[in-house]
Amino acid sequence: MKRRGYQALALAGAAVLALSACSTTGGGGSAGSAKPGDVKPEDMTMVTVVKLTGVGWFDRMEEGVKNFADRTSIDARQVGADDASPEKQIQIIQDLLPQNPTAITVVPNSPESLENVLGKARDQGIVVVSHEAAGMKNVDADIEAFDNASYGRLIGENLAECMGGKGTYAAFVGGLTAKTHMDWVGAALDYMKEKAPGITRVSDPIESKEDEGVAYDRAKEILAKYPDIKGFQGSAGTDVAGIARAVQEAGKQDSICVMGTSIPSVAKKYLEDGSIDKAFLWDPALAGEAQLSAAKIIAEGGSIKEGTDLGVKGYESLNPIEGTTNAFSGEATLIVDKDNVNDFNF
Repeated sequence: MKRRGYQALALAGAAVLALSACSTTGGGGSAGSAKPGDVKPEDMTMVTVVKLTGVGWFDRMEEGVKNFADRTSIDARQVGADDASPEKQIQIIQDLLPQNPTAITVVPNSPESLENVLGKARDQGIVVVSHEAAGMKNVDADIEAFDNASYGRLIGENLAECMGGKGTYAAFVGGLTAKTHMDWVGAALDYMKEKAPGITRVSDPIESKEDEGVAYDRAKEILAKYPDIKGFQGSAGTDVAGIARAVQEAGKQDSICVMGTSIPSVAKKYLEDGSIDKAFLWDPALAGEAQLSAAKIIAEGGSIKEGTDLGVKGYESLNPIEGTTNAFSGEATLIVDKDNVNDFNF
């Protein structure tokens, strides 16, 4: 049986912001501007390219994009494909290049696949900001809600406690090329090996293709193959809902721990019956605003450096991320359980 006495956390955090100059990045953890800063906000155009449309996570991000547009007078909008295909995302960005927007912000399905087209955008003088892609080279900024290793270990710690320190679990990712997802499940596994050696992962990460239905089908397959499994970790915003549905249908919500990234409105019904134990997240709306705020700073001739305040909750004081020349972190992580899910309106 899963342990119900583990501590419910309400708020924890770390956020990540990455930024490189159009040519070089100066010392001291600072990223320079990409182009002259003489353009006025009302003359700027910014486009946010997300992994896909029609899912709650990116619907919420679009609210942040609209809020940014309202408060800055910048023409900002969000676009995305109908599935999480790197090829479709590349084409969307290719189609944006002739429009020559002031900035493109992007949540990549495959960071590596976008390096070339984003390099072309920067060559045109377009400011480029990414999210969930720390370490990308052809971007002026990468905005993350947290340090990936810390976030993954946090999920691993909570999952291990829920499982009572023993048993097997499975880890899902939206795509095997989704660097942040792979970082999270890798960090959780490292935590298990170090702090909970009685827990083992049943396989390599399982790809859900950012699709709740696929996650549901894969979870059913895992339940059939490993009937004594005690835990699941989900990474894509659609993973834990699909996993939870499979666990719920199997009547195992009281014996299997399910944790991972989701938004409260999607996770709520599963949190209430125990099919999901905890949802970990950052507010996609604020992440969308943070990306655009960084782009605005750069477009106006400013730079991102240690202590930069993006004017967005959770991103008020950025810290350089070790091992990168252009990445910074703040504090924007949220943890939701059945006790606090009603405190959130998204």
